[in-house]
Amino acid sequence: MKKKRVVIPGWGQVTQRKEQTENLLDPLGLMAAASRQASQTAGSSDILKNLDGIMVVRVMSRSIPSAARKLADKIGASPRFTYVSAIGGNSPQSMINKAAGMIARGELDSVLVAGGETYYPRTEEDSKGTGTLFKGLTGENVREDMIGVTADEMQHGIYLPLHGFPFFETALWAQSGMDLNSYMEKRIGTLWSRFSQTAAIHPNAWVKNPKTSSEIASPGQNNRMIAFPYPKFLNPIITVDLGAAVILMSEEKAGQYRQPGIQPVYFLAGAYTQDRQQYIIEKTNFIQSAPVREAAGRALKRSGLTLDGIDGFDLYSCFPCAVSMACRMIGIGYEEKRPLTLTGGLGFFGGPGNNYSLHAIATLAEAISKGQYTTGMITSLGWFFHKNAVGIYSATPRDTNLCQYDLEDETDYLAGDHPVRIEKRVSGKGIIETYTIIYSKDGSPSYAVVYGKTDQGLRFIAQTPKDLDVFSALSTINHVGKSVRMKHDEAIGRNIAELI
Repeated sequence: MKKKRVVIPGWGQVTQRKEQTENLLDPLGLMAAASRQASQTAGSSDILKNLDGIMVVRVMSRSIPSAARKLADKIGASPRFTYVSAIGGNSPQSMINKAAGMIARGELDSVLVAGGETYYPRTEEDSKGTGTLFKGLTGENVREDMIGVTADEMQHGIYLPLHGFPFFETALWAQSGMDLNSYMEKRIGTLWSRFSQTAAIHPNAWVKNPKTSSEIASPGQNNRMIAFPYPKFLNPIITVDLGAAVILMSEEKAGQYRQPGIQPVYFLAGAYTQDRQQYIIEKTNFIQSAPVREAAGRALKRSGLTLDGIDGFDLYSCFPCAVSMACRMIGIGYEEKRPLTLTGGLGFFGGPGNNYSLHAIATLAEAISKGQYTTGMITSLGWFFHKNAVGIYSATPRDTNLCQYDLEDETDYLAGDHPVRIEKRVSGKGIIETYTIIYSKDGSPSYAVVYGKTDQGLRFIAQTPKDLDVFSALSTINHVGKSVRMKHDEAIGRNIAELI
């Protein structure tokens, strides 16, 4: 079987800004508009009606059953292959990896990957429903991909990404040895300020005004605390209306449409891994992720490039700790001069459900086509470093074995250690490994949650007493490594950990 090279000849992005009041599009409308842009970029509107495959990132903001088929009808396509992803921010890159494999094997010749969300509340009814990331899935049977935490974690008040990612940041803060103000402003605030500056010049970004490190890291009236140590500006912006589309083709097929003077964009390789330690409570520690390291390493090895050979990165940026973790695992320093985001990230460009990375891919493809970069890496993840997808893109073709990579990752995707042992009901002394404080909408602390180890080395989760002095202590000095006295409260079904 002859291996086919895979190129990305077309891409499109659509932003339906908050000021818009007429001719509003739903998620399918945004996907269709982005798809038409992609076909024009690729050289012909006829590309859409001749597509072999359509893959759609699962819509979260609205319920749209059979979204890929409905998108096909909307753009006048008759694909013989359609697919809708599961839940996870890894989905766009995972589907690119799969589409590239199918094209390389000759199963398909052209594939459209599209996604769109309309989360911005434009009516009073919308405003009442924006509190949940999963509102488009209401009424569906619960599936594994919908669940990011265990029943015990939910019992202790951990449900959503905004509750879970702060645990990793607190552990990274402890590992840094810095005081809180220095860590938040000089490291995290500075990083996110750079991201805001990138968003400010991206034509499709939701937030266009750059922010200083101090503005981002300092809690205040317009930057209330959400979950320690993250105030609002360190969280993703979910309430956005954004759509994106990317077309993949074999090099031969794309050559039929290619416009002169445009640099071809080659997809060299991708990789996918899952953490054996699916849930936060199962993690060996909170400052490393073997699956993140493995996914990036596989993709680089398969592409034939080295880390030094990558011109720019878009590291998945739902929260700062995700970027920090990727830097640590891939081998990039905090002072890296190469861009770590191409869009501005989920906190400024916008976090449209599962679809953010498709915007990053489209942005990278355009940059390569214009000669701004010759290579780029996209990383993406689902839930708490559980599902990880990476892609390597280039202006220069390489004869990589694309026809095998996605198939290999379907059978060999687990990475990292097996889950740690857990004690569900605890008593006696323990050691804090990480923690967060969840805040109410008025900015006052509501409850604190601790992960730690018992004297027997078993992992536990617990809430602290709801005491303002405890909240103040936890949010002033890092308590990782400090002792707690624990008991299980049968009446509320939770472990309680008191600071010693």
